[in-house]
Amino acid sequence: MENKSFVSISELTKEEILSLLDDASYFESNPNQRILEGRVLATLFFEPSTRTRLSFETAVNRLGGRIIGFSDANTTSSSKGESLKDTIMMVSNYADCIIMRHYLEGAAQYASEISPVSIVNAGDGANQHPSQTMLDLYSIYKTQGTLENLTITLVGDLKYGRTVHSLIQAMRFFNPTFVFVACDELRMPDEYKDYCNEHGIKYVETHDFSEEVINNTDILYMTRVQRERFTDLMEYERVKNVYTLRNSMLSGSKPNLRILHPLPRVSEIAYDCDENPKAYYFQQAKNGLYARQAIICKVLGIKLDK
Repeated sequence: MENKSFVSISELTKEEILSLLDDASYFESNPNQRILEGRVLATLFFEPSTRTRLSFETAVNRLGGRIIGFSDANTTSSSKGESLKDTIMMVSNYADCIIMRHYLEGAAQYASEISPVSIVNAGDGANQHPSQTMLDLYSIYKTQGTLENLTITLVGDLKYGRTVHSLIQAMRFFNPTFVFVACDELRMPDEYKDYCNEHGIKYVETHDFSEEVINNTDILYMTRVQRERFTDLMEYERVKNVYTLRNSMLSGSKPNLRILHPLPRVSEIAYDCDENPKAYYFQQAKNGLYARQAIICKVLGIKLDK
């Protein structure tokens, strides 16, 4: 992260990841400060978002900074044909940091190469979602007490799911075992299986979302089948309800099991799971505030007085 941007989780060392988790823990205990006073951050969301945008904006507000930007690109000059480059260069005149979500893979990397201010990737197409990964790692660490030697089962949309792609890369330092549960249409892309092979990450693939699979896992990471990624809506209709987690399926699960989901959910987690103490997805979303406070301070070079 030498360029002070936060584009891909693969750019971080193990030490940097652990440092960010330590900072997130600090902010959980001390969320309200004035360390961004006098700073202006821009949120440019070319793609819809609720949790990511609101948690980034809350992070800035709770640290005393100010927010400019947009949550609907149709209200900006990009709807008139303005290029991404021109938008970035223009906004960089007004802000100390740009937090950007874009529908094109690689958009954040491109922005970081041309922008005179820091870029934080808030999701680029089906590619990466590194800030989500940091809150996922923080959630895993909080609930398991470690990141080491865990079995993590990823279920659902593993083809387009940028959160699972980033999580695989982040866990390369911690000797995980992944279980990829998906139908053929949404299986994990070869490039990420190749990544696992290159880094000695253990994984198995299966279509079977069985209680046996659930009972042997530490972290059950459910994902939504993303309609917005499909060009063929008939294909979406075929696969959207293939996997649904129900409370009855958790009866034999390990005591330490926690259920994560980047949200929003549709039908992949039944509402009867919500009262189960192993359901952690709403707390996971709350952890996004602390993880994103840590990221913002890191890219701005702010040293924390702990």
